Amino acid sequence: MSAISSDILAFSFDGLSSPAIDLKFRKAGVKGEHTLGWGLTWYPGDTKAAIVAKDPSARDTKSLHGAMHDWDSFRSTVFFCKVRGAASGYTHLETQPFSRSFAGQDWVFMHNGDLDKTAMQKLHFNKSIFLEPMGRTDSELAFCFLLGKVQDYGARTLADIDHQVLLSWFLQLDDMGSADMVISDGTSVAAFYGSQSESHLYYGRLTPPHGERGYHSDSASFALNNPRDTFRTGLVFCSSPFREGEWKPMQKGQLIIARRGALVWTNKKDGKTAPAQQPVHEQEGHLQGSRSIQPNLFADQQAQAQQLSILQSLQQMKAVQHNILNARSLTHAPDGSPLTYRLYDVIHSTEYTYEQEVEHSTHSFRLMPMEDALQEVVNSTLSISAEGEDMRFEDVFGNQTIHYSIIKPYKKLTISCRSLVKIYGRSADDLSPEKRQHFIPLSLMPWQQVMMEPYLRSPELPETQISELLVYAMSFAERNGRHLMDTLNDINQTIYRDFRYVPGSTSLKTTPFDVYASREGVCQDFANLFICLARLLGIPARYRVGYVFTGADYENKMQSDASHAWVEIYIPYLGWRGFDPTNGILVTQDHIRVACGRNYLDATPTAGTIYRGGGKETLRVQVTMNEVFS
Repeated sequence: MSAISSDILAFSFDGLSSPAIDLKFRKAGVKGEHTLGWGLTWYPGDTKAAIVAKDPSARDTKSLHGAMHDWDSFRSTVFFCKVRGAASGYTHLETQPFSRSFAGQDWVFMHNGDLDKTAMQKLHFNKSIFLEPMGRTDSELAFCFLLGKVQDYGARTLADIDHQVLLSWFLQLDDMGSADMVISDGTSVAAFYGSQSESHLYYGRLTPPHGERGYHSDSASFALNNPRDTFRTGLVFCSSPFREGEWKPMQKGQLIIARRGALVWTNKKDGKTAPAQQPVHEQEGHLQGSRSIQPNLFADQQAQAQQLSILQSLQQMKAVQHNILNARSLTHAPDGSPLTYRLYDVIHSTEYTYEQEVEHSTHSFRLMPMEDALQEVVNSTLSISAEGEDMRFEDVFGNQTIHYSIIKPYKKLTISCRSLVKIYGRSADDLSPEKRQHFIPLSLMPWQQVMMEPYLRSPELPETQISELLVYAMSFAERNGRHLMDTLNDINQTIYRDFRYVPGSTSLKTTPFDVYASREGVCQDFANLFICLARLLGIPARYRVGYVFTGADYENKMQSDASHAWVEIYIPYLGWRGFDPTNGILVTQDHIRVACGRNYLDATPTAGTIYRGGGKETLRVQVTMNEVFS
């Protein structure tokens, strides 16, 4: 029998997809032989049951196209396809991909390479009658070995298995020969590239928009030309890189776990493909500053020492449990690390110029930073170039607001707010209490639902657009096992990674769906998309306007001339927590919070109405933010 030269093609999509797949059979090296066989597996409608279509003696792709003709049933989030190569004598039992029912769902498997069958039979010690190979290949024996390990581990899905443990199982097979393998339970896809492999294995992430020509390699081609797949994102594994897109070779001994179109874990990350792990800031606003240095708080340290002495005395009283309620007075986190504040000087200047005199106008200003347990406004002053009548109040969202009415004519209006703000350090959130709810959907008390209703209502969009966004939102929840914080962090990182920051590309009329479709925008667009996705998952979310400090030496910085915007999520029994999708980071001591609301209109820093005069308007906004050191 001639050596097998196989090609592997595996897909993991974030939603149901129908890729148009075509195979390019390789020519046999021996006269009279031809390239034989193909196999295709998918999970129709994202069910737990897989469909397996095979032709072990194919000379062309006619039978493959016949298997895919029913587009309604040929929709799945996982696809496996294998061209067996130049060989003969195989039946359906030996043709891959293999499928086997286990733990309430069908598992599918592909292998490219040769393993020592004698050693494999000794390794496969699980004697379950349900895990006996039906064919005579080393590949099916490896499949049964892995399922036996899953059974012994007590897992029902790939997500239940510790990543390092799963890797150790593949490494056991790796010692027995060439072991390029891909396995799936219908939701997760695990791909392993053997250290003794004589072939290649590549992976690439596909994001919209997708080209009409599709993707082409020496072994296969595929296209996402079904109109329902316009916005699908996928992670693809293949033996030959495609000429379109970016493809990375897997490293020897590398395991990649994908779920719903995203790479969720790998044992050999590299800087080009791994998700960002460190906070990376993008500047929004003419923000200036020097490198981050902790302030010298000698005077405060004396007070802290005195307070520490009092605490030590109280701790000796075993019957008393002492808790510091004022977060600003905390000097150390539970792990002993110091908590210090950072002091910022912020100037926000807005200038309106008109070609004709404005005779009467009214305005709303939300420019003063908020006060709470972790943010203190030391001083804040507002200067307005035109004389008028002002009325200060707190709006329904808790924002400090000034209503200003101008009745004297003007052609230029300048509003400048200068604030000195302290941002106190906070220890990491303790998410262990069950009341803080680890999983989606959240269970809110009736009165919580009433209070959170404005932050749970999705934007008014056509049903078709909401349906598409719901599929996108659910892809995050499903690939993270509906874990609340993992899902939120995934959304935050994905928007940062997949959406381009393009100043001037959108307007206030741009909808979350517009941003989702174009994959570009600015901070307010990314915030609106995040809010929409969170609300579709039943998670309260609100819009936050403020400033972000970018004076530290971060990798990337974006320049703009406006204040910054991000998202705040309500976590039950914890409170509002900030996520910054423009930068892919959590909100910490680099962010100054000013105003919040359901959307941009509720929190816009400056707004107004001209009743008479004005004409053409010119707007100029400038923000400067500096860290102040004692």
